[in-house]
Amino acid sequence: MSKVVILGVFVADAAFRAARLPRLGETILGDGFALGPGGKGSNQAVAAAQAGAETHFITRLGSDPFADMALAIWARAGVHPAVSRHADSYTGAAFIFLEATTGNNAIIVCPGAAGAICEADIEARADLIASADVAVVQLEQPMVAALRLLQIARAAGVRTILNPAPAAALPPGMLSLCDYVTPNESEAEALTGLPVTSVDQALEAARALVAGGAGAALITLGEKGALYHDAARTVHLPVFAAGRVVDTTGAGDAFNGGFAAALAEGMDPVASARFGCATAGISVTRAGAAAAMPMRTEIDALLTRG
Repeated sequence: MSKVVILGVFVADAAFRAARLPRLGETILGDGFALGPGGKGSNQAVAAAQAGAETHFITRLGSDPFADMALAIWARAGVHPAVSRHADSYTGAAFIFLEATTGNNAIIVCPGAAGAICEADIEARADLIASADVAVVQLEQPMVAALRLLQIARAAGVRTILNPAPAAALPPGMLSLCDYVTPNESEAEALTGLPVTSVDQALEAARALVAGGAGAALITLGEKGALYHDAARTVHLPVFAAGRVVDTTGAGDAFNGGFAAALAEGMDPVASARFGCATAGISVTRAGAAAAMPMRTEIDALLTRG
């Protein structure tokens, strides 16, 4: 089986659905509430595992009911936890606002124990990282940990994916450790200083990211699909319409988890991006983040339908 190692954060998602966000000092009535598992890294691990990859997830947890939630969702999805438990902190949590009419979201993340992930945590998992086919990291945990994972993976010849979310200034040379960088529109704009509101603008940002050292840039564009660009080719991948959009919360994570699983399996990068688009296309038709991630059979069926 192909092997994916992911570094990131688990948080318990407290999702509130309402017509709009309240103004400061205002209280409004909502349309619904759900508590479930989330965190970009954890969501991506669930997506990759359910897409068929042997998936290992590196993080820190507290010793509390939210940690129990994390371990339960990973067990159901088939994710192998590479975690440490810290009773002096708490497991991460997130506030998620969902706009009732569109499914669009706004999020506040408190990573808790995972916010203290350090280089020593990564060094302790160096053999695991070096044994992977693909290593993935985002930016919800400290930057020094993300950088160290990329360094270890690159030295071992492991393909690397940086999902630069939430957007942050990258240390010099970090992009050159990335075989693939996968921002959305706003993250691409933050990284390059270029506006990204169209496919043509996405290509300009992708060129800047590759010029900055990334092997390839893969910019996710919401309803416009995704744009893949490397030194040899540029491909615009349309969105997969799997049904009515219900919740876009975990779409980027579904894409990255599916993309990583396909790459680890040996698919061509563009075919892997198409697989990621199909994974995301299914996820947005369901409520929640980790709970919305599709199984491999569902992804294959959607790809077959085209």
